[in-house]
Amino acid sequence: MSSTPKTIQIFLPSGEPHGIRIAEITTRIVQVIEVPRSLLADFLAMEQSSQVGVYVLVGEDTGDEDRRVYVGQTGDLRARLAQHHQKKDFWQRALVLISRTNSLTQTHALFLEWHALQQLRQVGRFRDENSTSGSRPHTPAPLEADCMEIFETGSTLFSTLGFPLFDPLATAIEAENPAELFFCRSPGAGVDGRGLYTPEGFVVLAGSVGRLENVPSIQGTNDGRVRERLIAAGVMEVSEAGTITFPRDHLFRSPSSAASALLGRTANGWREWKNAQGRTLSQVKRG
Repeated sequence: MSSTPKTIQIFLPSGEPHGIRIAEITTRIVQVIEVPRSLLADFLAMEQSSQVGVYVLVGEDTGDEDRRVYVGQTGDLRARLAQHHQKKDFWQRALVLISRTNSLTQTHALFLEWHALQQLRQVGRFRDENSTSGSRPHTPAPLEADCMEIFETGSTLFSTLGFPLFDPLATAIEAENPAELFFCRSPGAGVDGRGLYTPEGFVVLAGSVGRLENVPSIQGTNDGRVRERLIAAGVMEVSEAGTITFPRDHLFRSPSSAASALLGRTANGWREWKNAQGRTLSQVKRG
């Protein structure tokens, strides 16, 4: 969706900010309903649960290196989500996309499910639990255009609720803009990282190279375990050159965790990340 001003309304059916939340752009027919798993029965009692819809199950209890989701579509949300409640353990929240006018068809839902999985995998923020995304469903051109508008609206609503499933971590313009780039380098250890400081955290860009081995001082510590999980999850890959590389952009919560992942040691990212002129992230962003 284009970056134009818009008004988004979030309705709390129970009045509780941590309960079910219904988000919509006031000029659109699309709604996204965020459902905590503990309140699934409440959602299943709502009239919206009888509609055709596309849903995303989100697992939140793992670290940033292994965030998991499952994308699905159904003509009967009530039955399908009840089934997932019985058979899938990993998820804590369901994000449900429906039409306020109950105008989504099974054809809409099939295309939206397929397209959502393509975008999710391209962006790489979350690891999906779907075994396959299937083939592109046959969709008439006018209906496909409707689906793309629905998807863009839904993506904005997902992000507003705190789930930027389909938002790129860094745009091509940002990644190639010298004024925005920061570098983490240690030639002796083979470290050559590039990154961006963003409102969400620090993004290490694809192609960055880091040290393979942890220094002894972080072995067995949280920093060491995080690096091990990043490698196990495929966020960092072991190369034949005896280093680790980032095959895709990856978001870290802080500049320090990003620097530590590259350097294999405890690091102050505000000092380790420097721009092309040698000024530290702290000097550039904190003055």
